[in-house]
Amino acid sequence: MRKTVRNTVIGLLSATALAATPWLTAPATATTTPQAKAAAAEFTDNFDGAAGSAVDGSKWGLETGDNVNNHERQYYTDGNKNAALDGNGNLVITARKENPANYNCWYGQCEYTSARLNTAQKFTTASGHVEARMKLPQGQGMWPAFWMLGDDIGSAGWPNCGEIDIMENVGFEPSTVHGTLHGPGYSGEGGIGAGYTLPDGGKFSDGFHTFAIDWSPNKITWSVDGNVYQTRTPSDLNGNRWVFDHPFYIILNLAVGGYWPGDPDGNTSFPQQLVVDYVKVTGGS
Repeated sequence: MRKTVRNTVIGLLSATALAATPWLTAPATATTTPQAKAAAAEFTDNFDGAAGSAVDGSKWGLETGDNVNNHERQYYTDGNKNAALDGNGNLVITARKENPANYNCWYGQCEYTSARLNTAQKFTTASGHVEARMKLPQGQGMWPAFWMLGDDIGSAGWPNCGEIDIMENVGFEPSTVHGTLHGPGYSGEGGIGAGYTLPDGGKFSDGFHTFAIDWSPNKITWSVDGNVYQTRTPSDLNGNRWVFDHPFYIILNLAVGGYWPGDPDGNTSFPQQLVVDYVKVTGGS
């Protein structure tokens, strides 16, 4: 996402977030062997559970509120109102044209609801293979994203904390997704990235596709369905600082409207859904 959301847990992160990451080990003691190492950062959610149930709270937190920074139109809700399991091993994030609780947004009465989930203070990694299998929504104004933010955002701020967009799609490009880096000197419209377009006019809303990065301290490679389409290293930043060498957390969301996708129009149908089969991280650190 081009900017971060206001009025959410993002701005509350601190050094205490590190204490919750599952890959950290206790301080060395007299019984610790010299060869002892921290366990690899591993994360898996297959979204198994009863239809209508909320996501696993030990893995995900739900952010609430609007997003004036991107001029998005939705209000992000909590619980299972807009993010729920479907009983078939999927998470469904649903964007609806509604305002059942009289929510207020930056532009007045909110017109839409949706959901945004993150693993802040629950899971972070500083490298590894990060992957999700998803079926994207369709229609003007839709903006699904699978991305990561540096867990020092509370102290460093954005974009100094770094942002890795593993997958973004805007509704007016039904066949194309984007992978982008944002950091100091290369943020917002100046982010460094590339797009991937399905062959033969295929649309990402027609079926499931796998979106991934392979991330080492000085290199990030993007792929769709195993097809590598972009690699970035510090040499691509025009002398700006590489900030992708520390822990990041994962975010999934479905935005409605905003500067980049534009607002929904008369041809946009609701509800729209981002369907997530799984999210997993292997080989992290």
